[in-house]
Amino acid sequence: MSTYKEIFGQKITKVSSDPSNPIEGQMWYNSTSGSLKVHLTQAASWAAGNNMNTSRRLLSGLGTQTAALGFGGYIGPSTNASEEYNGTSWTNSPNYPSVIYGAGAIGTQTAGVGAGGYLQPTTSSVNTTKDYNGSSWGSGSGTLGTARNLMGASGTETAGLIFGGYTTYPTMTGDTEEYDGSSYSEQNNMSTARAELASANQAPQSASLAFGGNIPPVNTSTAATEEYDGTSWTAGNALNTSRFGLGGGGTQTAAIAMTGKNSPPNTSVTNTELYDGSSWTNSTAVSTARGQVGGGGTSTAGIVFAGSAATVTNATEEFTGTALGTETVTTS
Repeated sequence: MSTYKEIFGQKITKVSSDPSNPIEGQMWYNSTSGSLKVHLTQAASWAAGNNMNTSRRLLSGLGTQTAALGFGGYIGPSTNASEEYNGTSWTNSPNYPSVIYGAGAIGTQTAGVGAGGYLQPTTSSVNTTKDYNGSSWGSGSGTLGTARNLMGASGTETAGLIFGGYTTYPTMTGDTEEYDGSSYSEQNNMSTARAELASANQAPQSASLAFGGNIPPVNTSTAATEEYDGTSWTAGNALNTSRFGLGGGGTQTAAIAMTGKNSPPNTSVTNTELYDGSSWTNSTAVSTARGQVGGGGTSTAGIVFAGSAATVTNATEEFTGTALGTETVTTS
């Protein structure tokens, strides 16, 4: 068996402070802290974040792990509550202009769009657009060609994409529309009509990704993945676990799928999967099984919040992907 010196060409060094740029596998003794340390690849993990102020499911979510936005949702009845997350805690922000759930969420915490959704008390899908500037919601420009809720969405405030969703429950659509900041234009439909799907919500309008969802007959989950190139949708490799009501983040070549409901038998799952532009790989599971969640972030720094399992929750969890890091070596 090779020794440490044979591999690295030197013995374990004694230093008074940790190296600034260690390489993978490097080991050293820190005389200041009195500890033996090693730099190696650390496994992906989930950690609890602080709870949202309002428990809910079927909410809309956008943004990153350190700058997320959650709005609307269903408590029984629906809510217009809107909250911002700064990587540590949630803060109530101005309410969404409508009491709604399942709006499409595009953009960032300071330049966001809410499109469509299921409006109460009228109990119908709408085609309206709302804009968020980081401090207030306003009436946005343009109306969807197809009113819908619980759809997929990605892109930016001036170059967004809306796809899938329920038109009138349980009718689902594969309709796709591009948004330029002022109006929507019809594009080629998805191959699989579905609702309660997830998207790589950090992806640009011309390179989006749709995965999972609810397909006919209603409450039948799918594992289907589709990639959008700015013109049309093509099939990608399927998720390992079919589900709907899942959270999504990342881009077309580096996406994350989080939690959801697998149906039948309509049970919440903890599964996390990562997409590399070709195939999905199982990763570390989320701590709490739930579906109909809000989510966002990237494939290395994801976030999932709220949703429901046995009960509606306000819990937040943060994902850290596989990465190099320094650990202290213990002998006990």
